[in-house]
Amino acid sequence: MSNDSPILLYDGHCALCNGWVKFVLWADRHGPLRFAALTSDTGQEIVRRHPELAVADSLVFARADRVAIRSTAVLDLLDYLGGFWRIPRAAARLIPREIRDSLYDVVAFWRYRLFGRYPACPLPRPEVRARFLP
Repeated sequence: MSNDSPILLYDGHCALCNGWVKFVLWADRHGPLRFAALTSDTGQEIVRRHPELAVADSLVFARADRVAIRSTAVLDLLDYLGGFWRIPRAAARLIPREIRDSLYDVVAFWRYRLFGRYPACPLPRPEVRARFLP
């Protein structure tokens, strides 16, 4: 994996965020995308380089020197996955960002109550562990 591989930062305690990670690992079995918890050393370094991420608490999609949060992060992730996943991304892009982000914020607010919370960030399976950054 190269150093310029995209990175998905996520809330390691959030069951919904961990579900997204599992989905992406399934959809992108051998891709260059790497993963890091927001609270990890890697996550904190990216947040330090991008002050706009100070408010991020769920998913962040970082590619090269660009970062995306909230609904844009999800759409950029779907774009990265390509193929079929570009269809829902294209449809969602028709919705104004303010509305998408408002919906995202509602889900983010309720995510622990609806999907649960892990007491600690779960360890990835051994066969995918190399894709996770410290």
